[in-house]
Amino acid sequence: MDENKIKCIEEGLTKIEFPEFDKISSDAPVFYNPHMELNRDLSILAIQIFQKEQNRKLNVCDLFGGSGIRGIRYKNEINGIENVAINDIDELANYFERHNIELNNLSNVEVNQHDASMFLRLNRGKFDVIDIDPFGTPSPFLDSTGYCARKDSLLCVTATDTSALCGTYKEPCIRKYNAKPYKSEYCHENGIRILAGFVALTLAKYKKYIEIKLSHSTEHYMRLYIEVKKGSKKSDESLKNIGYISHCKECLHRQINYGLASSLDDVCPICGEKLIHAGPMWLGKIGDEKFIEKMINEINHKKINSEKIALKLLNSCLSESNAPITFFDVHTICKNLKISAPKLDLVFDELKKENFVAYKTHFNPLGIKSDATITDIKRILLRLTE
Repeated sequence: MDENKIKCIEEGLTKIEFPEFDKISSDAPVFYNPHMELNRDLSILAIQIFQKEQNRKLNVCDLFGGSGIRGIRYKNEINGIENVAINDIDELANYFERHNIELNNLSNVEVNQHDASMFLRLNRGKFDVIDIDPFGTPSPFLDSTGYCARKDSLLCVTATDTSALCGTYKEPCIRKYNAKPYKSEYCHENGIRILAGFVALTLAKYKKYIEIKLSHSTEHYMRLYIEVKKGSKKSDESLKNIGYISHCKECLHRQINYGLASSLDDVCPICGEKLIHAGPMWLGKIGDEKFIEKMINEINHKKINSEKIALKLLNSCLSESNAPITFFDVHTICKNLKISAPKLDLVFDELKKENFVAYKTHFNPLGIKSDATITDIKRILLRLTE
């Protein structure tokens, strides 16, 4: 191999080498994506907090190893990691994974060459952390994950097929996640909830249920950190968080409907137009306040290059962890009303004056999460622009 085409980078406390390709794609046999550094930094924080909460040594599975950067960083930068299993079906990827393990002088990091689902099936109950970070959808691997995941383990899932989850392409979302999306102003939150709902329903087959510790939608991907729990009764109870969001594109009203087989209103109660339904999806919490607080505090003890971005994102996720489902885009509503948009801070102030809750959201800089109705928000916006 031409050594001039070998690239060396440092990320966190870890150094890796990999062959440089013209572009980042699934065709590159040794996959390293610099745009996912924030993803890996947050994963290190989340797994470290999980390790401290569990107070035990953890065995970690990096299901799609690529260059090995993710699994190697986990072993190199997280205290309390016992073993890391890096898997990739590509032989060249395996070569560089072994090379980078040696480069960082690490032990108890093994390299495997298996189909991802088969690897999980062969290692049932062995991992405390399973990290699924594929190029595209994680959907085909979640059934084997449900089979493999042990009680009180952490599941980290990335989806980069945001165009499907957000409703740009409806049919692929139905095919991959058994859910109908809708491209509304809050479609990225819907995408997170569709992904979480699919995970919950898949794991429920194995009498396992989910508790979401953190979720976020960043640039081209969505990411979930889920604690996997076990028990048939609690799994049944957990599935009460599955349901639908109905949206009126005429007046922008939206309503929540709990239940996998719940009856859905066809007509908007405000303007009488037809409602559009999205789901099934997860309508429970998509962030754990205490867990996120611990992640923020952990940043002080870790060397991560994306510290400022990570802090900003985590603080935003923290503030909205107890917020209502969906959010209102002020500019979208003002366009609907055919008025100019007032300053966002003024809208927040008016909502709070009327004793409504109001939170900013990382999904959209112009978004407001509130328990106010669309009618309340329109009234406030009209008053502010008189």
